[in-house]
Amino acid sequence: MARVSVRYIVDDVDAALNFYCRYLGFDEVMHPAPVFAMLDRGELRLLLSAPNEQGGGGASMPDGTRPTPGGWNRISLVVDDLEETVERLRAAGVRFRNDIVVGVGGNQVLIEDPSGNPVELFQPTIPEAQPKP
Repeated sequence: MARVSVRYIVDDVDAALNFYCRYLGFDEVMHPAPVFAMLDRGELRLLLSAPNEQGGGGASMPDGTRPTPGGWNRISLVVDDLEETVERLRAAGVRFRNDIVVGVGGNQVLIEDPSGNPVELFQPTIPEAQPKP
């Protein structure tokens, strides 16, 4: 089985862990330190790292640049019912960057995790955009 890992830099690993597990269907694999957690959702493994000087994915670069959350690169999660998902997440107080966008292959919306990292929720509307089993 193919597995893709994505690392997100977050301000608070505990808050991010709760967000992804509670709202987006991830399962905690491990949380061995306050600055790191590993989550799974299907074939996606999400690595959460807080900026730190202990090494690992949250360590500063050799020139001193510290990793920070945010930006526009994102994971895209397929949902069965985008409108219902948006309604549920809005009621829970999740932050949205936009409203539902109607696209050529599907509809999407951008939410933010507690650190401001974007997550795209995508509902395919044509067969070609459907994920393969």
